[in-house]
Amino acid sequence: MSSATTTTLPFEEPVRDLERQIESLVARADADTLAEEIASLRDNRDRLLEKVYGSLSPWDIVRIARHPDRPQTPDYIHSICRDFRELHGDRCFGDDRSILTGFGRIGPYKVLIVGHQKGRTTEERIECNFGCGHPEGYRKALKKMQLAAKYGLPIVTFIDTPGAYPGVKAEERGQAEAIAVNLREMSRLSTPILSIVIGEGGSGGALGIGVADRVDMLQYAWYSVISPEGCAAILWKEANEQTNSSAANSLCLTAEDNLRNGIVDQVIPEPVGAAHRDPSAAADILERHIVDRLRELTRFNPRTLVERRYERFRQIGAVAPA
Repeated sequence: MSSATTTTLPFEEPVRDLERQIESLVARADADTLAEEIASLRDNRDRLLEKVYGSLSPWDIVRIARHPDRPQTPDYIHSICRDFRELHGDRCFGDDRSILTGFGRIGPYKVLIVGHQKGRTTEERIECNFGCGHPEGYRKALKKMQLAAKYGLPIVTFIDTPGAYPGVKAEERGQAEAIAVNLREMSRLSTPILSIVIGEGGSGGALGIGVADRVDMLQYAWYSVISPEGCAAILWKEANEQTNSSAANSLCLTAEDNLRNGIVDQVIPEPVGAAHRDPSAAADILERHIVDRLRELTRFNPRTLVERRYERFRQIGAVAPA
């Protein structure tokens, strides 16, 4: 059942009007006598949601991926993991809160979980740098992934970042080198790796934990070499509503675009009105998906996994001769 959220996106205004009517009736003293009318309005609301979300532009999808109520890595961990224990630090510089790592159970599988963390409150977002990882975050992720490989445990990564942090201090500490090493080392880890884009998948910040046997996307996530704003600033020297929308159209960043272009392996459906309207249902869908994919991947010999992973990424962008 879809529910109202604290933030209304521009294209959701007609839905929000219906939700206000529902809330008004539910709050009345005689709400019990209005049950039929309330149920009818809820049905209308859900049908309208299906219609609105069935005709979204790529820029609309970017907005959904950034919705402040959209479930993040900690939310999914809380919903679908048992016995989760977070691991901190890169044994080199410090602990980057924008990348969360730890061991836990998903279904019958013991796994290492690695995911971007944006934070909810202003204070948390500043501490997590709005989900933009520093080099120590990517080094932390790699050390934990190597530990998982040592014990033969599958790795599940949740990608949700606008991109790696591009600041001077991050560059001084080896941002590009840290991501490059992750790409190399993840490509040859002899354990199953499943990566899922749950929100934003921006550039090298996403790839730094995204070299996997399977890369899947939630329905209303985006995944691209650059954000629409960054692309607009480069091409049109200005990022505004019009140029951002044009850039989003050109980047082919939606889940369906990425599936069609062979970048991701599967699009994971979300509840009606997207994950931020029903986080519990979204978590249930994601848990079932992860268990099913791990069941497939754990059947492979570790050496076969590495060979398949290599071939998977080699085929991206391949052009057949005319």
